[in-house]
Amino acid sequence: MSPEPSTDEVRAAAERAARASYGRLVALLAAPTRDIALAEDSLADAFEQALRTWPGHGIPDNPEAWLLTVARNRQRDVFKSAAHRTSTPLSDTETDTMTALDDTELDAIPDKRLELLFACAHPAIAADIRTPLMLSAVLGFEAKDIAAAFGVAPAAMAQRLVRAKRRIRAAGIPFSVPTQGGMAERLGFVLEAIYGAYTLDWESLGEVSIRASGATRPAHGDQSLAAESLFLAVTVAALLESEPEAWGLAALIALSSSRAPARHVGGVFVPFSEQDPALWDDALIREGEAYLRRAHSFGMPMGRFQLEAAIQSVHCDRRRTGVTDSESLIRLYRALVEIAPTAGARDALAAVEATRANP
Repeated sequence: MSPEPSTDEVRAAAERAARASYGRLVALLAAPTRDIALAEDSLADAFEQALRTWPGHGIPDNPEAWLLTVARNRQRDVFKSAAHRTSTPLSDTETDTMTALDDTELDAIPDKRLELLFACAHPAIAADIRTPLMLSAVLGFEAKDIAAAFGVAPAAMAQRLVRAKRRIRAAGIPFSVPTQGGMAERLGFVLEAIYGAYTLDWESLGEVSIRASGATRPAHGDQSLAAESLFLAVTVAALLESEPEAWGLAALIALSSSRAPARHVGGVFVPFSEQDPALWDDALIREGEAYLRRAHSFGMPMGRFQLEAAIQSVHCDRRRTGVTDSESLIRLYRALVEIAPTAGARDALAAVEATRANP
């Protein structure tokens, strides 16, 4: 442990742990109990305790393991509480759950966020709340920020999230990646949630608070939401191996993220058409192109994410050629409008067609 760190150092360490491990810690804590709300509350208590105790005792060498242990003890206290024993006798199942909590070790378990994502996408959960639930439980967004993104009143979104979390516990939904047969009805929601996390504008939302912890997730940095979303997209694609839309999403996020260095120069926002392609991240462009080739290699019709990734690929090619292939963009946008006729796709198509008509 570091000796007597400053308050700023403690807060920074808590922020790093929140950015890197929030979703995984919630998944680890919720898996034995299927109680996401209890896992979130226990983790919030752990963050609060960290902010109180680390200044005097030092920052642990492994903050995530420390947080997991404290949160797990909080869960155990709830199960052993007098109120709980009075309302519900301690059953064999709960005894097994407490044992599972004791056996949970951070380093011994691979990334668990995918299991939590697929649990949130279970058919027993109402379709319209699955993506918001994933944004809440896996990525730590507050209900008010999710509500703003979905155009719903904050109170209504909060109530829906609470009901969905209760549903997971009541229905005994397992935290596991479904078999191939059950994948089809869940995968689309998982991909939508990952992309939704990427597209949420952190700068318009300001700083997104990690619940009750006092820590915040800044808009930029190595553990930015874009990086986290790309990691999840690639992990899903690698897990499924032969699902082209999963690879398409990985390509889309990588290619879109490649232009981030040119979006703000000297603190001023630069519109896409005025960006300097030399500032774009060439490594991310190559990574995205590789994912897109992988998606196309299966020889299946292009879905929404593959089409959007192909559009981004055309844009990124301006770094190599110095010009934008408007004809390719029009063909791709027309195909996108056919399968996903959103207002954004229509507007983008109209803009490209207008540019061709008035060069």
